[in-house]
Amino acid sequence: MLISIVELIRSRIRLALVGISLALVAVACGSVAAAPPIPPDGPLVQQLTGDVSDARAMKHLQALQKIADEHGGNRAAGTAGYDASVEYVARVLRNAGFKVSTPTYEASGGWHRRRASEPERNVIAQTRTGDPSQVVMIGAHLDSVEEGPGIVDDGSGVASLLEIATQLGADPSVQNMVRFGFFGGEENGAEGSTGYVEGLSAADRQKIKLYLNVDMVASPNGGYFVQGGKGDDPEETGPAGSATIARVLADQLVKTGVTSPEIIEFVGDDESAFIEAGIPVGGAENGDEDQKMRRQAKQWGGKAGEHYDRCYHQACDNLDNVNREVLNHYLRALAGTLAHFATSTAELR
Repeated sequence: MLISIVELIRSRIRLALVGISLALVAVACGSVAAAPPIPPDGPLVQQLTGDVSDARAMKHLQALQKIADEHGGNRAAGTAGYDASVEYVARVLRNAGFKVSTPTYEASGGWHRRRASEPERNVIAQTRTGDPSQVVMIGAHLDSVEEGPGIVDDGSGVASLLEIATQLGADPSVQNMVRFGFFGGEENGAEGSTGYVEGLSAADRQKIKLYLNVDMVASPNGGYFVQGGKGDDPEETGPAGSATIARVLADQLVKTGVTSPEIIEFVGDDESAFIEAGIPVGGAENGDEDQKMRRQAKQWGGKAGEHYDRCYHQACDNLDNVNREVLNHYLRALAGTLAHFATSTAELR
């Protein structure tokens, strides 16, 4: 997650807690006032949520840790560790049969160790089935900070996407094409996702039905937060349709056993470029260096008064920092959400 938005994260979580209880009860029950009920889970939702495994996701996290260990302790954009991460993700997806590309984007420098003029790479993969004019997209950032390997932030998102992709397969029976995005430079101002969206034609942007951002879903004292439709302006709420994505993700979290996931605002991560393009967005994240409240600890477990992630942006964000219970809940909920929209004929925009 972006280091420049820490204060915004703190304020948005505090604000999100005010007056949200009734809405969360409605979400937990599968309905929200003035909104249509969420359709029952279809066969693909049930199949994919049952097939994904946090044990296999951990294998990807182990691979990312090994890459960091072999490249100075990090996978920051612009380094050999990031390049190795790109190659690893692309190889996993190609081996699973996906159409994979590594489009470049311009990096501004900042934390980068290379010349600022040298382009960096994202990884994009999509299914070979589904309507290509109706794309359901999910993404996570592939880079770490220079201070550590970034296994929770955001290796956990990367590993979740890889596990979902390999279990979904490249030729699933879906209504809409599914696209996976692994973006570089998030820790330097969401450069990769911005470059990706800005590089699309207006017609190709219009084909993206929704974007679901996954940033930190395995913190040791993590909470269960969902983004979409909450806030006072489009930058916080996302475009029309974003609340629907959040409702479905919250509903899927509840089905994994999570009590009352909390809906919070967007704060300027990889979803920002999609919001600016008018694409409905949702988000999954478990909190970072803020502290868990007593009520949240009672609902979700963990320790009140301690950071959601004590190793946020530090060298100790390694394999020992991973909470597999949190990872498992998010992994299954994300799989269910993706399968829901991949098989849906409903219009979001």
